[in-house]
Amino acid sequence: MAELREYRGHIRNRKQLCDELGIGGGMSAKECEKQIIVKAYEKWGRTMGDHIFGMFAFWLYDEKEDKIFALRDQFGTKPFYYYVTADGRLLCSLSIRTIMEQEGFVKELNRDMLQIYMSLTYVAGEDTFFKGVKKLMPGHWLEFRDGKLELGRYWTPTFKPDESKSCDEWADEIHSTLSHIFTEVKDEDETVESFLSGGVDSSYVLAMSDAKRADSCGYDEERFDESRVAAKTAELLGVEHSVANIQPKDFFDIVPYTMYNMEQPLGDASAIVFTLGCIATAKHTKICYSGEGADEFFGGYNMYRNAEKYGDNLKTFYVGNTNIMKEDEKQRILRTYDPNVLPINLVKHIYDETEGFDPLTKMSDVDIQIWLEGDIYLNVDKMSTAAGLEIRMPLTDLRIFDIASRMPSRFKVNEEQNKVAFRTAAAKVLPEEIAFRKKLGFIVPVRIWLADENYNADVRAKFNSDYAAEFFNIDEINAIYSDYVGGNSDNWRKVWTIYTFLVWYEEYFIKR
Repeated sequence: MAELREYRGHIRNRKQLCDELGIGGGMSAKECEKQIIVKAYEKWGRTMGDHIFGMFAFWLYDEKEDKIFALRDQFGTKPFYYYVTADGRLLCSLSIRTIMEQEGFVKELNRDMLQIYMSLTYVAGEDTFFKGVKKLMPGHWLEFRDGKLELGRYWTPTFKPDESKSCDEWADEIHSTLSHIFTEVKDEDETVESFLSGGVDSSYVLAMSDAKRADSCGYDEERFDESRVAAKTAELLGVEHSVANIQPKDFFDIVPYTMYNMEQPLGDASAIVFTLGCIATAKHTKICYSGEGADEFFGGYNMYRNAEKYGDNLKTFYVGNTNIMKEDEKQRILRTYDPNVLPINLVKHIYDETEGFDPLTKMSDVDIQIWLEGDIYLNVDKMSTAAGLEIRMPLTDLRIFDIASRMPSRFKVNEEQNKVAFRTAAAKVLPEEIAFRKKLGFIVPVRIWLADENYNADVRAKFNSDYAAEFFNIDEINAIYSDYVGGNSDNWRKVWTIYTFLVWYEEYFIKR
């Protein structure tokens, strides 16, 4: 008999699985999902993830086998952590703080992770900032029995380009598949709203849904404000539109709350805006759609248009969507530096898996396996959970990825456009001016606010703190800050990455 101990997620093919596993009605959706997990484990064991569509992470105790079993979904939309104590016991949870509260946990900083973080701005790979705490990676299972830990991979992104279809045929398949997914992402009695930016992904999700309200974040700084464009989309689709207007004071005030609830530092400035957006949205709904996944699956980032130029050289430098500090700069900034701790080591296995494929496929696969899990999905899960909001991402689905995995790269990116076939699909329910609108990228005015004396006092204080001196050469990081204030806009990302680490460190190693 298996007992489910912890679970978070949303199973989309719930009705089909209930029929297949012989689960009766008369229970809530969440109770039904818990029954599915237990029954699926008992029937399929380690391969049970192959049968489930949705977002999920869980662990259970198998009394018959006297073992712990855990599973994480294919893309890592929900987190899962584990830690082996000195006396050989396994501590595991969807939350690092839950592990920290258990007997046998020893809190110690993993200093190597700072080198990775300084380049990527997020925690990539299986290690964390807490020494000994590991992430169960996407598409993996875990078993622990008789003091022995075993890990395995049940799903790997694979690509099989199909040259037989036209762009319109690919668009038709995207649209019909998404139409079916929208029959599964909510129950009839659930009321759902939808996050809306100025981009095609969130606009397409809103247009395909029955949401009657869209939620955006906006700024007084007009050139950063996507909510004005989003308002036009909402009006066109006939839905209400609410905007959380983000003020710089609110932005900086909530950074400690964000870093604490994220449990690990995240140098993505949009995460702070997302935090405020979740808090505002949770005041009037408990479930909200969001459009993550399409950029990585279908070639949405502008850098992907340079893929062919990079060629085979990719494997020497491309470690994902962000790479803001090179090794020589980190060596100069950090008080301790290990030349063997390199971000490129995290993705070598991905380049091995995509050997022989075109450069765009290689770049996408790196971002699917590293960036999505480490930054985007972590942010979505942690900050929505902290706000009491459930976010569902219809575009992050194995069936949507299956289309992307078969689609030749020329239907993803060309000289004029990104996400070509995806935008063509979106144009079935959106005007072309929205479906083919240039990607803005959820930009944040923090690059302006960081230089404003009205708001940056804590940044300056952290940069000159005693604990900053434990990790950084103070003169060097202040030189980066001065260079930024002096007009080097690229340096704001470096300033923000250092600052978020220091805020997180204060939360977990100074305050607590």
